[in-house]
Amino acid sequence: MKTEVLCLSQGQEEEKIARAGRILREGGLVAFPTETVYGLGADALHEEAAAKIYAAKGRPSDNPLIAHIADREQLAGLAADIPDSAVKLMDAFWPGPLTLIFRKTEAVPRGTTGGLETVAVRMPSHETARALIRAAGVPVAAPSANTSGRPSPTTAAHVLEDMDGKIDCILDGGPVGIGLESTIIDVTGEIPVILRPGYISREMAEAVVGPVSIDPAVEGPPDPDVAPKAPGMKYRHYAPKAQLTIVAGETEAVAERINRLTGEKAAQGIPCGVICTEETRERYSCQDVKVVGSRNKPETIAHNLYAVLREFDEEDIAFIYSESFEGGQLGQAIMNRLKKAAGYHIIQV
Repeated sequence: MKTEVLCLSQGQEEEKIARAGRILREGGLVAFPTETVYGLGADALHEEAAAKIYAAKGRPSDNPLIAHIADREQLAGLAADIPDSAVKLMDAFWPGPLTLIFRKTEAVPRGTTGGLETVAVRMPSHETARALIRAAGVPVAAPSANTSGRPSPTTAAHVLEDMDGKIDCILDGGPVGIGLESTIIDVTGEIPVILRPGYISREMAEAVVGPVSIDPAVEGPPDPDVAPKAPGMKYRHYAPKAQLTIVAGETEAVAERINRLTGEKAAQGIPCGVICTEETRERYSCQDVKVVGSRNKPETIAHNLYAVLREFDEEDIAFIYSESFEGGQLGQAIMNRLKKAAGYHIIQV
């Protein structure tokens, strides 16, 4: 299969989006930009098309997909029940980086939902994404457009690196904005439950609907015997090729421990890398130090995290040591991704 790249910055946007929409209607795969990360799209109501996503990504078949819609009216064909809490969250955050879990209708194949009786739905705010969904005329199932387990793609080049020859088309809409996947909230119970943190924080959701709980799998390793309720809950995700370790604690102690660890590895001829912020860059002696952003602007850390992990993948790095990035609206989401990428390997100093 030859993967066609349609660059939207080079004009003929409507024609290119229409072409990509036809590919989706015909059961093909199209990668496209959203405000969070690039998604790998297929017809959400076509079980064979959804199966192609799992095959292209090498994704476990019990890992649910998110159905993307362009307009609220499309939700009725997917969700069997729309509770008041969902209406309030949609009114506040749709279109935007929020995915909601509903009980599914019979129209949604279990191949899209990972075998579950629930369906994950999101209305992206990215205009290209919504234009593509309208052009396709169907809800579009779209996990991140990367090989399963790798850092998610935030540019079309990242998608091509993983998906070249595996999918029909990539819509190149430039770099994404947020850089982390959407918040996922399960609204099928009495109290909404966050299954995956993202840009929409717990505090933001509670300001709209009242109490919101957090699934235990958000903070720690998931139970391997429990079926995942949402993408990213069970399997290894976001991981670079190198062994990633998070070093958490007071700033000076963290820098001292990372310098000692990288120095020991360097003495053995083992290449290492460090992930830090603008504020701490000068504290590190390692030759390969990458600045992920500023602690004063956590949105820069979220935006750059996956790109930095992919940069290390291009180098012959065996070990990566990263600072911890707790705190603020995005802290939980950033650390959720970083902990999973590190396999929960954390050194507390």
